[in-house]
Amino acid sequence: MSLWDTAFTPITALRPQPMHDFWLNSGFNLTDRDGDGKLIVSDALLRAWWRRPEVAPVPESCPAELVLHQALLATPRRPVSAAELAALHDPDARENYGVMLAFRDRLLAAPTLEAAYFGIFRSGDVTVPPLFIDQLVQLILRGMLDGTDDAVLARTAELFFRPQKVALEDGSILLADAATVELHESGSNYGDLGRLLVEANTKPRRVDLDVLEQANADRYWKRDEAHDTVLAFGQDRPALDALCRLIERWVQHFFSVTVTVEPVPRIDDKKWAWHIGLDAQATAILNDLYQGKSLDAARNRRILSLFKMTFADRSLVRPDVAGRPVYLACAMDGKDLLRIKPQNLLLNLPLASIS
Repeated sequence: MSLWDTAFTPITALRPQPMHDFWLNSGFNLTDRDGDGKLIVSDALLRAWWRRPEVAPVPESCPAELVLHQALLATPRRPVSAAELAALHDPDARENYGVMLAFRDRLLAAPTLEAAYFGIFRSGDVTVPPLFIDQLVQLILRGMLDGTDDAVLARTAELFFRPQKVALEDGSILLADAATVELHESGSNYGDLGRLLVEANTKPRRVDLDVLEQANADRYWKRDEAHDTVLAFGQDRPALDALCRLIERWVQHFFSVTVTVEPVPRIDDKKWAWHIGLDAQATAILNDLYQGKSLDAARNRRILSLFKMTFADRSLVRPDVAGRPVYLACAMDGKDLLRIKPQNLLLNLPLASIS
């Protein structure tokens, strides 16, 4: 089994529960905090990772694997020698333990989970499996949003670590969790009956996912990990405003820099100085627009929203950008998927301190 194929499901809670203790399986309740509110890896969190199915013993596990696993549960930070790994009979087990140990050691080498996450991309050599990166993002966001009563904000935060399927209907932009949509389309959510229907080229019954609005937002807290609510993501819709607030908080959390983000209908700026794509598609589109290239109808259709970011303190911005807005965009790909990369906001922000 591949180390990045399975969702993370620790279940132990260590801290008092807030009013809405959402994303219980994220591992947030297994973390500690430093004096600045950043997350610190704990032994409990490491034990949860060592219980993942990729490294948890199976009936075929050799004695050396059983001994190593028990030792890591007892002392999750213990060093593991090359000889201990070589003693594992199963080559898949050796590979999985190796990947897991490298990830663990990266976390332990950093003062916080935020620093570990940033370091993954600052190094320029990203070797961490995508699933682990998404888990770190979810953990960090869960800490940022701890105590929130805004269900739309929490659902919108899922865009940072879960791809979304985009539907354009009657001028509206709807975002649904891509994995949930795929589950319904494959018939897997109906068990054996669904699989038989798919094999017979018969579509299962239509499943209508609820569009999450302020009026029905409370239902999110009861099904936050079902990933079965849809966001209306257009102008003057709560989800678009929530994404703006989320970007502001993300930048504030990592850099203690205050920014304001607002959606804009177009970029009409002769002194355009800087831009950041929130995903790969948006990066390419903004690069072309910046260079004065025109977009064909297909690429123009992919743009879901444009934004303008301004800095409260221009002295923190590199001189060639100070006083100018930073333009942002998000866009879907050719398969109508939105894959936001929140690291882009950290790596490409024109701060004098990181330029």
